[in-house]
This record gives sequence, C-alpha cells and structure tokens, in this order.
Amino acid sequence: MLAFERRVRRYRYFARSPLFMDKLQAISTFVRVVDARSFSKAAETLSMPRSSVTTTIKNLEQHLGTVLLRRSTRNLSLTEAGERYYASCRTILADIERAESGLRDDTVAPRGKVRADMPGVIGRAVVLPNLRDFALRYPDIELVLGLSDRPADLIFDGIDCAIRTGELADSTLIARQLGTLTWLTCASPRYLRERGEPASVDDLAAHDAINYISNATGRPLDWRFDVNGEPVTLTMQSRFAVNETEAYLQCGIEGLGIIQLSEFVAKPYLESGRLKEVLRESRSAPVPVAILYPNRTHASAAVKAFVDWIAEIFPR
Repeated sequence: MLAFERRVRRYRYFARSPLFMDKLQAISTFVRVVDARSFSKAAETLSMPRSSVTTTIKNLEQHLGTVLLRRSTRNLSLTEAGERYYASCRTILADIERAESGLRDDTVAPRGKVRADMPGVIGRAVVLPNLRDFALRYPDIELVLGLSDRPADLIFDGIDCAIRTGELADSTLIARQLGTLTWLTCASPRYLRERGEPASVDDLAAHDAINYISNATGRPLDWRFDVNGEPVTLTMQSRFAVNETEAYLQCGIEGLGIIQLSEFVAKPYLESGRLKEVLRESRSAPVPVAILYPNRTHASAAVKAFVDWIAEIFPR
C-alpha cells in the first residue's frame, strides 16, 4: 500500500507537466495495441485514425530508444524490452485508475454501456428471467448481451465481461466464481421404451448418442462421468451431431438418441416428463462457472454492478 501511495504522489507531481499527459496517452495507446494485437483494432477502440496510433507508437519507441513491437503483415508481438515496458505500463495505468476511483463520488449511480457475453444456456435460464430486476435497479446502464454457443474473444471483440464454464486457461483475466453446472445424461421416454435404459456407463456402447459439436474447437465434446469416485471421459460414436443447444435438445426429445446437457437446460423437460435422466449415479463432478473481465477495463462502476448482480442471481 505504501508503494502505491508513493507512486500516486509521483504521478501528481509529474501530472503538472503537459509532457506527462502526452506520455500517458502514448502509454495507454501502447497497452491498447498490445491488448488488441492489432494497430487497426486499437485505433477503432480508441476512435483514432490508424496513422495516429502508428505514429504514437513510433514516437514512443524513438523516445525510449528501443523497439517495443515486432511488426509483420500478419503478426504483432512484443520484444523483450516491450514485454518489460508493457508490464510496467499496466501497473501505471492500474494505479492511476485506482487513484481516480478513490476520488469519484460513490453516491452516483452506475451508468454507461456494458457488453457481456455468455453461453445461451445460462443467458436463457438465469439472466433473461431476471433482467427486469436489473433494469429497474440500474436504469442508467445500457446492457448489450451476447448469447451464443460460440465464445467471444474478450479483448479482440471489445467485451467487458463474460460468463464461462469449465477450467479457465487465461490467467490474464480476472475471474469471479459464480457457482457450478451439473451435467445430466438424458433420453426421451420413447427412446427408452424402444431401446431400454443403460444400467452402466459401459452399456452406452450399445446405444445411440447425440454429440454436441463445440463451436470453439469444431470437435464433439467428450462425455464426462464419475464411476466409483473416478472421473471417466468418453468419446461417443454417434449418427447425429449438432452445434447448437436448442437443436441438440430437440434431437433428444425426438428420441434420436441419448444426450448429455446441463441441468439448467434439462430441468423443465425432466419435470414435464419429456426427458428422463439415466445413469444418475454416474453424474460427473459439477463444472465451475465464473464471470471474467480483462484487466485493461479496470472494472468500471457499471461493469462492477453487473458482475455483482450476476453473482447475486446465479443459483447456488
């Protein structure tokens, strides 16, 4: 905390100089270019001409006396010096944001636009049914929701926050755990009358399965079970495969085969009798669900309000 306060005092001293503001703009532009992995994309998000972004980075490199970015027609990467400078710039910008945030009036209601991305399953089952509450609670926040089975790239697509399931691979994102998802193996009563009910995971080899094609990898998702306390992963053979949740669900309801889907999706159809859970004793361990946002956003008041609201309404 003392180091942070010392840095803030230094910033207040140098901030009296116009040169500091020019450097601060250059630092912000540099960080945005690295985050976006593109001069053009950075220019778009900064509402600046691409030529201005390019000139800013060139002048910054001349001022520092070193090359920060390796440029090619298809790739943009940091040099060793660029990596060190980028890490320092991120710290500087985060400290300035913290200093400014401490001066803002906490009584002002959150306002602004929040772009959020999430699986359609969670959006339809959890977010949309509660959206009126959010609208009444935060009338000054404009919410843009992306509901899709294809996950967006938070940095490249300019997303403020996103709900993701499973293990998180990108440690550069801030993650807040929301809860878990349980995956159920289900079939229609019609299918079970015609083909019988599998008594064990091994019995699935004699049944028809419907595979779900991941929009992220283009490959069928593995089926996951827990057998005698041990996780088991199966690559199922299937005659039918789809890449959209509603279509996948419909295949199961129509009796085309056994499906594996989240409890969020399955619950109303289990309650109505249109689907029946099988292999209940072999359910896999629950999958973690988190809401993520990039460090570069520094969590605006509107984003924080949305994240807190999601955490509040998410089923435990």
